[in-house]
Amino acid sequence: MASNPRPLIGLLAGVTAGLVASAAMAAFQNQASKLVPKEDQSDGDPATVKAADVVVEAATGEKVPEPYREASGQAVHYIVGGVLGGIYGLITEYRPEAASGFGGAYGVVTSALLDEGAVPALGLGSGPSETPASIHAYGAASHLVYGMVLEGVRRIIAGAR
Repeated sequence: MASNPRPLIGLLAGVTAGLVASAAMAAFQNQASKLVPKEDQSDGDPATVKAADVVVEAATGEKVPEPYREASGQAVHYIVGGVLGGIYGLITEYRPEAASGFGGAYGVVTSALLDEGAVPALGLGSGPSETPASIHAYGAASHLVYGMVLEGVRRIIAGAR
């Protein structure tokens, strides 16, 4: 347990770092997706767009209109990234060892929980056994980038603990 935890600083630093890390993850994915074999890529909507559809459909009875689908997916990506960053910022204030691997461990855990667990459980994507290995690697690498950028930016804002 850390001495003198600063929960508000941890939360704010984590949310901010989570947003920056989400942008870094998106930039990484933009380039890394070029390495994924075409036959392994899905031609359907990403899980983030499907999640936006679920929320909008619950509120309006309709899916996200076509002109807003990409932006709605990006909004979900950044909201989730900010929330996960805030959680990380809080955790590291109390348990500095949560920053293991310069945030890489947290990134890998988020990949497992989201891509391998929540997305299929919520019907937003294929289950782990139906997903090609290249997509698993792409997701894990993307979340590893997220976690490491998250930790780097959090340290700049909140200071190393």
